[in-house]
Amino acid sequence: MYDLYSFSKDIVDLILWIVCGILRTVLNINSFCDWLESDNVVGVLVYIIQAVVIFAAIFIVCLTMIWQERKTLGRIMDRRATQVGPLGYFQNLADGMKTMVKEIIIPDSADRMAYDWAVTIVIGTGVLLAGMVPLSDRFFLADYGTGLLIIFAIFSLAPFAILIAGWAQNNKYTLIGGMRACAQMISYEVPMLMILVATVLLAGSLNINDIVAAQQDSTWFFIPQILGLFTFLVAAVAEAERIPFDLPEAEAELVEGWQTEYGGMRWGLIMLGDYFRGYVAASLGVIMFFGGWDGPYLPPEIWFLIKVFIIFFGMIWVRGSLHRIRTDQILNIGWKRLLPLAILNLLVVVTLKVWGVY
Repeated sequence: MYDLYSFSKDIVDLILWIVCGILRTVLNINSFCDWLESDNVVGVLVYIIQAVVIFAAIFIVCLTMIWQERKTLGRIMDRRATQVGPLGYFQNLADGMKTMVKEIIIPDSADRMAYDWAVTIVIGTGVLLAGMVPLSDRFFLADYGTGLLIIFAIFSLAPFAILIAGWAQNNKYTLIGGMRACAQMISYEVPMLMILVATVLLAGSLNINDIVAAQQDSTWFFIPQILGLFTFLVAAVAEAERIPFDLPEAEAELVEGWQTEYGGMRWGLIMLGDYFRGYVAASLGVIMFFGGWDGPYLPPEIWFLIKVFIIFFGMIWVRGSLHRIRTDQILNIGWKRLLPLAILNLLVVVTLKVWGVY
């Protein structure tokens, strides 16, 4: 099977053949070429090429998700936005170029180290998570034995970084926004972890490839976990801080939550990081409930992305249909509604396992 590793290996071999051919024939450098062609160096170069290809693919997917949201909201709100490029797809690139030239203003009283590193962690974890999610059994960076657990562990780092970012700006509004975001994300991580436990019980593994294979051998896991599917989707919307759970961010207000003092491209990267997290949330839903990249006729990567875009379309629909809710309502839904549903879903899965249905 021709996979991402084979593709990256062919690219590295071609580059080394050209570079070493020039060095040996023109400059008569043999020892350096022998070092370049050693197994350890080739392995590192192949890994770098894999990472670059995956990042480029996920970056294009996230730009497409932004375009999808703009076009869908435009239809829901019955309005036409600025059109740049075919079907307005290049509007994202135009906005990105505009954001890059905006001035970055840092408050004098801000804690510079926490101000810089906290938002770096928020953005970096989103990009790292997106790169860890495989598009298929042949398009991945590494096959982790505990892949799903590692993804959820990294996912849980963002609330603490957001709280630190809100505090570091030395602004009461950003501090309140950071506290709201941290409380909300922790509240909805608990039900998501309960759904993770139920999925692992059904599949018998934390490995993402094994979870997808288990659904290919039986049925997609949304059938025994219909309660878990509903709970996960609501929690995923809250984790991505999307409407109706966007009160910590409050992007429609003049004071934009914990991001108020971030401007220019830093603000742009925060927004892009939110879409990376949205992609990860939709991808986890596809992997845990809808068979991952399982599907007929089309390549597995295409099936995976189609399912991701369908789930993300549901998130957009919710954004265009519901209004923002209060902080107390957000926390009550997480602890008093979703957590009992997640526990009930776990009991259903345990019962099915005991009866030998799965």
